[in-house]
Amino acid sequence: MNTTYDVQLEKLTYGGESMGRLPDGRAVFVPFGLPEETVRVALTEDKKNFARGKIIEVVKSAPNRIKPKCAHFGVCGGCHYQNLSYENQLNAKTEILIDQLKRIGKIEHPPVKPMVASPLEWNYRNNMQFHLTAEGKLGFINSKGNSAFPIEECHLPEAGIDGFWRDLQFESNKDVERVSLRAGQDDELMVILESENPEAPELEIEADVSVIHLFDEHSVVIAGRDYFTVNILEKDFRVSAASFFQVNTKMAEKMVQHLLARLPVSMSTTLLDVYCGAGLFGKFFASKCEMVIGIESSESACEDFAVNLDEFDNVELYEGLAEEVLPALAGRLDSATYVIVDPPRAGIEKHALDALLDVKPQIIAYVSCDPSTLARDAARLINGGYRLIDVTPFDLFPQTYHIESISIFEKP
Repeated sequence: MNTTYDVQLEKLTYGGESMGRLPDGRAVFVPFGLPEETVRVALTEDKKNFARGKIIEVVKSAPNRIKPKCAHFGVCGGCHYQNLSYENQLNAKTEILIDQLKRIGKIEHPPVKPMVASPLEWNYRNNMQFHLTAEGKLGFINSKGNSAFPIEECHLPEAGIDGFWRDLQFESNKDVERVSLRAGQDDELMVILESENPEAPELEIEADVSVIHLFDEHSVVIAGRDYFTVNILEKDFRVSAASFFQVNTKMAEKMVQHLLARLPVSMSTTLLDVYCGAGLFGKFFASKCEMVIGIESSESACEDFAVNLDEFDNVELYEGLAEEVLPALAGRLDSATYVIVDPPRAGIEKHALDALLDVKPQIIAYVSCDPSTLARDAARLINGGYRLIDVTPFDLFPQTYHIESISIFEKP
C-alpha cells in the first residue's frame, strides 16, 4: 500500500501546482491544490530534494476554493485554476511572476504592474488542439500527461469552435496525430489534421470549413483554403495553417495597444521585430517608423508577414533563426534602434541575446510567454547594461497557469 502524507499547502508555483512540505522537510508539489489547504497526498515522484504528489483527499479546504465549471477539471491537463475565482487567479499569477523574477532573475524589487485581465474568462480561444483517443474521439491529454481521454465539454474555445467540435468523429487515431480547430473572423473555421504520414487522411465534413492536412509543416488543402483571416484593431491578418498567432484575440489587441503606448517611435526609428511571426506587431508600427525589420524562422509565417505588410515600402524581412540573422545585421543598426522580441517558450537563444546586446538598442520590449525564461533573459539584459523599467502581465490564458507579459528594458 502506498504511503500517504497529510500536507499543509503553502503557495502556488509556476506550472499549476501548489507547494507544501513533507515531514522530512522536502518540498512536495501537488496539482489542483490551493494554499491554506490540508491535503492527503500519495507521492507520484520521489526525488532526493523534492517530490510530487496527487491529492487523495482534501482534508481542509481553502476558504477561497470554488466549484470548477467543467466536469473534466482535475482529470484534464488543460486547466489548472478553475477552483479559484478569476480575481484570485490574476493575483496568484502576478505573485508567481514576481517570485520567478526574484528567484531566477535575482531582481530584488521586480517592477511588476497589475495583471491586465482578459475580457473573457471563458470561451476566449481562437485555436484549440485536440488529441484523438484510440476510438477516434476528440479528447485532451490527461493531467498525468500520458494518454488522451475523450471529452464531453470544454469551456475555453470561442463560440464558433465550441459549436462545431462535437460533430467531428474519426474511425480511429491511426492516420491523425492531432486535430486543431482555428477560428477567424465572420465565423470562418479551419480544421487542421496533423499526422506523421505524408498521405492526407480521408475525411467527410459537410460544414463549410477549410480542411488542411499538415505534415512536417507542409500543408495540403483538402477543402477550402490554406489560411484564415483574423481582425485585430480593424486591421486584417492572413494566418496560414502552420503559422503561430495569439490564441486570445481580444488580449492580442490589448498587447498591441500597450506596445504602441510604451514605445515612443518616430520617423527616424528603426524597429527590429524579432520572432515576428505573421507580423502582428510590425504592421501597427510600420507607418510610424523609418524602417521595420522582421526576423522569423517559420516559412509559412514569413509568407503571411509578406502579405500582411505588403502595403509598406519601409519593411524588410529575414527568414532564418534569430541567432543567425541578428549577428549579420548588427553592423548596420545603431543605438536609435528599438526592438520588439517575442520568442517561443524557451526564451531568447543565447547567441541571439548576445547579438542584441551588441546592437545596443535604446529600448527592448520583451514579449514573454514563460516567466522562468523571461527571468533568466532579464538577468542577462540587466548584466549587459539595461534597466528593467516595468513588467506588465497579460492574462491571455484564463483558468490555466500560463503567464504572458511585456517587459520594457531601456539603455540608460
